[in-house]
Amino acid sequence: MAGVIWIVALVLATFSVAYVTYGRYLSRFVNLDDSRETPAHKYQDGQEYVPAKKSVLLGHHYSSIAGGAPVVGPITAALVWGWLPAALWVAIGNPLIGAVHDFVSLSSSVRHEGKSIGYIIGEYVGERGKNMLLWFAFLLTILVVAVFALVIGVVFNAYPQAATASLIYVTLAFLFGFWLYQLGLPFSLGTVVFVAGVFGSVWAGIQYPLALVPAAEGATYPAGTIVLLDSAPWFIPALLESVNIGAWVLVILLYGALASVLPVWMLLQPRDYLSSFLLYTGVGGGLLAVIVGTFITGMGSDAVHPETGEALNLDIATGAWYGFFGQSGPLADLIPLMPLFPLLFVTIACGTVSGFHALVSSGTTAKQLNKESDAQLIGYGGMLAEGLLAAVALCSVTIIAITPADTSGGIGLALPNFATGGGAILTTLGIPMDYAAPFMALVLASFLLTSMDTAVRLGRYMLEELVGTPETTVQGYAANRYVNTSIIAAVAFFLLGSGRWEDLWTLFGGANQLLASLALLTGTVWLANWSKTKQLVSTGAPTVLMAVITLCGLTWVGGYQIVGGRLLGITAEAETSFIGLASAIVQVIIIATLLGLALSLFKIGYDNMQMARDSSSGVSAEVGQDDD
Repeated sequence: MAGVIWIVALVLATFSVAYVTYGRYLSRFVNLDDSRETPAHKYQDGQEYVPAKKSVLLGHHYSSIAGGAPVVGPITAALVWGWLPAALWVAIGNPLIGAVHDFVSLSSSVRHEGKSIGYIIGEYVGERGKNMLLWFAFLLTILVVAVFALVIGVVFNAYPQAATASLIYVTLAFLFGFWLYQLGLPFSLGTVVFVAGVFGSVWAGIQYPLALVPAAEGATYPAGTIVLLDSAPWFIPALLESVNIGAWVLVILLYGALASVLPVWMLLQPRDYLSSFLLYTGVGGGLLAVIVGTFITGMGSDAVHPETGEALNLDIATGAWYGFFGQSGPLADLIPLMPLFPLLFVTIACGTVSGFHALVSSGTTAKQLNKESDAQLIGYGGMLAEGLLAAVALCSVTIIAITPADTSGGIGLALPNFATGGGAILTTLGIPMDYAAPFMALVLASFLLTSMDTAVRLGRYMLEELVGTPETTVQGYAANRYVNTSIIAAVAFFLLGSGRWEDLWTLFGGANQLLASLALLTGTVWLANWSKTKQLVSTGAPTVLMAVITLCGLTWVGGYQIVGGRLLGITAEAETSFIGLASAIVQVIIIATLLGLALSLFKIGYDNMQMARDSSSGVSAEVGQDDD
């Protein structure tokens, strides 16, 4: 029987070759030059524009882009269509599409004063195109906040140990920020002290698990769990049939809103840097554990399947191919009808390509880039690193394949497979299962927390950019950082009201991938206006591919799953609650708006590229004069 080592070998081989060859080519292609002053230095303000060490910025960028999607997506895809199409899409699509997308988004933003992709496309196609792309991206950030807040709530509910550890490491991040930027103490010493504290938080979480309200009927918490409230307040809803999840989601959204208005030195930079050590350990440790376990140690004796009690090993226990509609897979009777095309490519969102990364690259990362040459590692390499997380998720699910009868629409698949399967893999390094599984849950929570509050900050940036200089009272409120972050959090919570995870996740995936095609379009427009002789294949071909996939995907979700199912009751059970119906209608409106905005932007962008190529010369826009 084939082992998961083949998944690791495939991904490591393609990614290594791509970084050395294609990554270097792209760096020369956009003429990275350390003699240019980056926006972080040019506009340094101590709030948003703050030059960061390469290691610190990589930690922020990687922590922000690698949310729950590269875990949830590959696990869901492997159980719907089989592990082979999931692995191929990650191994091939990531270096040729996703990493190109991230690198070009970062590079173009650095050349445009650290501004967003909306601003960049506005430079070439006008104010209308800029506002359309910003509205599109703003709607996506709300979906990101909603989806990630829900997944964090599920993680904290299933693993109260991760809740305690997360609270401790966020506190440590505040202290590390003051250590570095207010007290001016040594960076290396601080790294040793606070990273040790972060890993110590894992031990503290295992000793003192934390829940907000008593467990739902039929559920239990680990022994010794601290429950803060005797009963749930009336205003806390049950999400996925758990009031504790609903309580955590409210707390997480409040945290995200507060974190997004703080200066980046106070929480964002130090927290992401510290959490990156957790993430590197989880991802790198998982890959190393597969190699060591395959050739040297084997899996630990305490690694057993939680449902069958059988000893686990590193063989692939799931099918390579379950059919175009997943009709022979374990989830065939548990989820809506899901054709491989286009839904595989939107189910595995961030593991291969993600429009949210363009918002991070051009929203926070570009404002902190110390020198241009750092962009290859952070932009192109950061996306490859996220692909490695997707590979670890695939390895985890293929050795354990937990398929509970109630998958909660798919979200119930990701956590047990990643935490338990990933924990079992870590036992090959001699780590006890009782520590390894909660640690992997904390790794997942760390990815999600950093991505979620970064998304709130990015949504604030975009709304402020849309408003510009406030001229009315309403615009003044919209530009207020405290008001607009509250709006984002409130709308995100409303979208969670239906509890229909499968629709919200697929909607997020489709919108996310559609934004990726628009970000690639923005990069292509930038290159076309740079010079008539710049080749446009590297960004143009992925633009077209992702546009076709995502337009079809969102149409399927809106027509088949939401209208045909939740509203009409033809393809699935219809909604009966008021909040469920209202949420479904809002989601249909969001889909229609996204499709209209995207089609208009594709037309505007194409017309601009035609004009640029027909003119006698391009517009350099401070991008250098080399042609390629």
